[in-house]
Amino acid sequence: MITLLNYTLAFAAILLLVALGGCVSEHSGVINLGLEGIMVIGALGGALVMKFMPNAGGFGLFLCVMLASIVFGVIYSSLLAVACINLKADQTIVGTALNMLGTALATVIVKSMNLSSSGGANTSSVVKYENKQAFFSNLGSFELNWFMVVALVMLAVVFVLLYKTKFGLRLRACGEHPQAAASVGINVFKMRWAGVLLSGLLGGLGGITYITTGVSEWKFEEGVFGFGFLSLAVMIFGAWDPVKIGGAAILFGFFRALGRVYNGIDFLKSLNIPPALYSMLPYIVCLIVLAFTSKNSKAPKAEGIPYDKGMR
Repeated sequence: MITLLNYTLAFAAILLLVALGGCVSEHSGVINLGLEGIMVIGALGGALVMKFMPNAGGFGLFLCVMLASIVFGVIYSSLLAVACINLKADQTIVGTALNMLGTALATVIVKSMNLSSSGGANTSSVVKYENKQAFFSNLGSFELNWFMVVALVMLAVVFVLLYKTKFGLRLRACGEHPQAAASVGINVFKMRWAGVLLSGLLGGLGGITYITTGVSEWKFEEGVFGFGFLSLAVMIFGAWDPVKIGGAAILFGFFRALGRVYNGIDFLKSLNIPPALYSMLPYIVCLIVLAFTSKNSKAPKAEGIPYDKGMR
């Protein structure tokens, strides 16, 4: 049961970080369907730091990895901002393209690095990294991933940012009625850029949290197994509210964790349920939950609509 708790909180932290990123972006008026790709690129940045700085101190390595993931995620999310805010491209198409590009780009970069470092003998897309224990602390039988703490901090930061600051008020205004916001002097383009870049920051952190939950190497061709899309479901189920998103992340994280540890729980093994069903559980729950809650969801009114100064 301790293992189930470990994985539940770890997966909840991933979903929470990425869902908060989607929440901030959509409150600014931009739908970020590219979170899956942002996660992959953010994970790439952190994995490269772990690979090339194996002898760094524990906390120093943690900070460097976190900063690299943030920088990579922010830079990659800027592609979405340019296309959707400045060029007014379709946000759904651009987000989908970023998801496909992210995995392909990371795979090409890693294969090229492995090829050059091995003299042409290694063309795999695997990044091996050491000192992963710098991100963990053992509290008895419980293993604390420090990115869980980062996720909780980010939950508090996003809540305060959205509901307790002028910046948050202006950001939400741009997602509800950008023309009205512009009429009182708010720069809608800048606010939407800020929302998208913040989603890149949080998505990048979600990506590195995802790969540090697993083994000490990562094959980037595998991507992040739909966690970006699952995070969007968490965001919708949480009604674009950070606190509710936190609760939804724990729920979805629990069902995702069952697929990882069911072999170690005697009660679940005695049910003789096909293993594949446990892996499908979070997505089945996602469909059921959204079927019953999507009608009552109140998304920002102007999300997905390119801002045009001439519209009223």
